[in-house]
Amino acid sequence: MITTRTIDFGGRSLTIETGKVAKQADGAVTVRYGDTVTLVTATAERRERQGVSFLPLTVDYRENTYAAGKIPGGFFKREGRPNEKETLTSRMIDRPIRPLFPKGWSFETQVIALVLSADLANDPDVLAVTGASAALYLSDIPFTTPIAAVRVGLDDSGYVLNPTYEQMETSRLDLVVVGSKNDVIMVEAGASEVSEKEMLEAIWFGQRHCRTLVELQEDMAREAGKAKRAAKARDLDADLYRRTEEACRERLYQAMKMPVKIDSYRAVAAIMDEQVKAIPETEPQRRDQTTLILNDLHKKIARRELLVERRRFDGRAANQLRKVTCEVGVLPRTHGSALFTRGETQALVTSTLGTSEDVQRLDWLEGESEKRFMLHYNFPPFSVGEVKFLRGPGRREIGHGALAERALLPLMPSEDEFPYTVRLVSDILESNGSSSMASICGGSLSLMDAGAPLRSAVAGAAMGLVKEGDNYVILTDIAGVEDHYGDMDFKVAGTREGITALQMDIKIDGISKAIMDQALAQAREARMQILDVMDTTLAKPRPNISSFAPRIFTIRINKDKIREVIGPGGKMIRSIIERTGCKIDVEDDGRINIASVDESSALKAIEIIKEITAEAEVGKTYLGKVTRIANFGAFVEILPGLEGLLHISELAEHRVKEVQDEIKEGEEILVKVIDVDGDRIRLSRKAVLRDKRIEAGEPAPQEVAAAGDSGRGGPRRPFGGGGHGGHGRRPHSSRHR
Repeated sequence: MITTRTIDFGGRSLTIETGKVAKQADGAVTVRYGDTVTLVTATAERRERQGVSFLPLTVDYRENTYAAGKIPGGFFKREGRPNEKETLTSRMIDRPIRPLFPKGWSFETQVIALVLSADLANDPDVLAVTGASAALYLSDIPFTTPIAAVRVGLDDSGYVLNPTYEQMETSRLDLVVVGSKNDVIMVEAGASEVSEKEMLEAIWFGQRHCRTLVELQEDMAREAGKAKRAAKARDLDADLYRRTEEACRERLYQAMKMPVKIDSYRAVAAIMDEQVKAIPETEPQRRDQTTLILNDLHKKIARRELLVERRRFDGRAANQLRKVTCEVGVLPRTHGSALFTRGETQALVTSTLGTSEDVQRLDWLEGESEKRFMLHYNFPPFSVGEVKFLRGPGRREIGHGALAERALLPLMPSEDEFPYTVRLVSDILESNGSSSMASICGGSLSLMDAGAPLRSAVAGAAMGLVKEGDNYVILTDIAGVEDHYGDMDFKVAGTREGITALQMDIKIDGISKAIMDQALAQAREARMQILDVMDTTLAKPRPNISSFAPRIFTIRINKDKIREVIGPGGKMIRSIIERTGCKIDVEDDGRINIASVDESSALKAIEIIKEITAEAEVGKTYLGKVTRIANFGAFVEILPGLEGLLHISELAEHRVKEVQDEIKEGEEILVKVIDVDGDRIRLSRKAVLRDKRIEAGEPAPQEVAAAGDSGRGGPRRPFGGGGHGGHGRRPHSSRHR
């Protein structure tokens, strides 16, 4: 049975349909918005996975290039590994739905979202989140809390629901809100220094519209929803729980209070191992139960200490930061570097300045683009005292890097102001909570150390929440155990003026506006304190870039002169590069970037380009070369490839009968430009001679004949008449074809 619901949503038609395609999946829907269509399926294994203490959920989002009428580039001509956008969207779907599965669900579950049609106006990512919820909610998988996602923009007219790509170009805010019927489940945002008040209002503007899509799913479920499978949580043996708690509770508590994270974690692990090994190997079920009990006991101790006793294991107050220290210029040969340490979290962030050749070229579903600012985040295993293979970046690393990049991007200078490609690399050297926020702080300092004219320093901090019923506590600058056993991870980054990035994930059904308001206020207080420390280290960008970085000089030329700089087949530009060793990038708007580590080489290239593209200036004297002689005057090349006409009447202060009497072809003479009309240039040698005579105080020469008696057997042609015309032109050389 096909079930369809269509509503007007943000001025466009939104349709959710089920029962037509992918009917062998446990749940499948298509979500259409405008002409963008996304298929989302949800499937769960029928056989339970044994021995797992986590939710075995996999989420994959893929953008088929055919959706936009494109064929993939490359040799294989088919979609390959997920790109960054697909990876980030997969995370965006996973994060809000994962906490809503029932405890004890241990069946392998997979959600797949495929973009089938893209109208290049509406982003399919939020449709995929809503579609994932609908597919799960309509299936027999025990997912019982439908959610939805919307994007919120902010322009001069106010908040915009699901702005198009074009509208996002002028938006101060790119906010994705995932909400249930009454609460906010997840938030992710990039912004141009919006205030906490604006952000809070935008979040709840989005939540109100999420409610509409949730009610749509509920309506569909009444007609097409399947009976849910039972999700049975694993019962813990009450007697074993009591005896384990008596034996381990105090020891676990003391281990958790150890001030050094790695010592605490090892002590807790040792207690757990000892307790499990005390049970005979012949009782594997009892061993499994003991492991589950110890993990639950560890969680209860942590949450009670925070929520009931109102104590943090490191002794801090709820709104207190850990100690922050900063260093810059820590590496001798990098273009910029910073070491940011907050408690036991430490990030080493380096900056590298490159040229336009270093931009990242992207082939998105929406079209090709270039990226000139990149932040790459690495999380080596030694940062948490572990031993693992070093692999390429996973979803977590890509996600953390994207968040930090989003926070810094609004403060980066324009390409005209700073024509560099910039790459930041954040290597996490220690981790005990919120290494992505440390990457933002270290990234800001590293950029300023590199001499990038950042408009303002950027800092970030992570807020946590522990909540049971109406009792809750919001924690500033959460440590690892508080993040692991808490109910919220709320990261906020920005400047003194406002927020530039935000990300919130929760493990409960939702949070209220009051809690979010308090979390934003505590985050701002923490951000100001971190910025104070950063300012004492490096308050503003260094005035000059590193001596090891390429110098990029930008000049602008007339767009009509670009072909002369390039030359036929690129001959001229290659010649300049070979002569100077510079990298030269010519833009279509006439902007030319010259890059070289050696400043003198760059200046030499600039001089050559200026000579090639120079234009004649009225009143300026040039040393020119006579290229051709005619009976009415001579053509003189005053600049490379640029000629003017020296009329016979302008050859000398006396009347000239024959041009050859005064000048010869190939001779170099001084001439003054007396008029420029488009590409026609009039020159005068007489004016140069007159100026010299006046300067020397000599009298004017006597005129020897009337102007009309030229000795040519007839009246002289007026200036500009007949023959080659009376104006200079560029010679017909190969560079002008």
